[in-house]
Amino acid sequence: MKRISIIGAGAWGTALALVAIRAGHGAIVWAHEPDVAETINRDHVNPVFLPGVALSPELTATGDLAVAANADALLLATPAQHFRSVVSRLAPNLRAGVPLLICSKGIETSSGALMSEVLADVVPAAPITVLSGPSFALEVAKDLPTALTLACRDAALGEALAQMLSSAHFRIYRTDDLVGAQIGGAVKNVIAIACGVVMGRGLGENARAALITRGLHEMTRLARAMGGRSETVMGLSGLGDLTLTCTGEQSRNLTLGMALGRGERIADILARRRSVAEGVATAASVTKLCRHLGIEMPISAAVDAVANHGADIKATIASLLARPASVEGDLPDDVRA
Repeated sequence: MKRISIIGAGAWGTALALVAIRAGHGAIVWAHEPDVAETINRDHVNPVFLPGVALSPELTATGDLAVAANADALLLATPAQHFRSVVSRLAPNLRAGVPLLICSKGIETSSGALMSEVLADVVPAAPITVLSGPSFALEVAKDLPTALTLACRDAALGEALAQMLSSAHFRIYRTDDLVGAQIGGAVKNVIAIACGVVMGRGLGENARAALITRGLHEMTRLARAMGGRSETVMGLSGLGDLTLTCTGEQSRNLTLGMALGRGERIADILARRRSVAEGVATAASVTKLCRHLGIEMPISAAVDAVANHGADIKATIASLLARPASVEGDLPDDVRA
């Protein structure tokens, strides 16, 4: 694999392009925004999505999906709610057998589908893999130590892709659990918003620790209900990503929650951001999935109520605290809250 394309020139896509170059590959990134592609090619920077980082002159950008499709592997790093649209436009240009590595974290709101399910629907024959885990884009771009999970049902392909991206400071562990890896990456953004609300209201670190712990239970419950494994959620793509996103203030979802907790309106928060906080849409997706699957995820439902339906934060927190206490550990067949 000599040439890697990254579909999406946001912070994460740009950082992944640098990962590919450090691993010794040619890299091209597709940018939706013409100004982003222009500054990457001309100035070797991405001030809109990854400010303060000097990009390798070897990195090129394009606004043409047909050009980006001409690669030995493609890393898909577009926002989750635009994933289907972008992949549908990309699909006619794909060569048969080229592996597609999902790097987006979310659940499609309109269908409740995971990104792997969207990809299988749009490009049925494509080899599908998932890259997820605790990874602030800025730290990856600066080549700070990072470890991620690569999920692939084909062991040989998974090993080849892991070797393709690995470098001295970028370590990859493998699994065959596509569902568990994706649920972790999606739901952690919802729990991070909840943690941000708690911090924005000054409710303390005890409350944040409780949310992280109970959020991990919710994440595990949904993964199991959808066919994923608990041990995957306890790994880098679940617990690891949850811990980072709920505690690090580089997290877009945590800081969005903090603003909500301080009393700011969700419309105002989103209006001043160009980068996407996936947790807002994912909260709605998770709530719909819970109804369909017959499970309860009270923290995720509370985030959906506040972020998407204007629920009063004080009353929502009071409602969560008033829930009956239950046994802490869930049995394997127990999907109660």
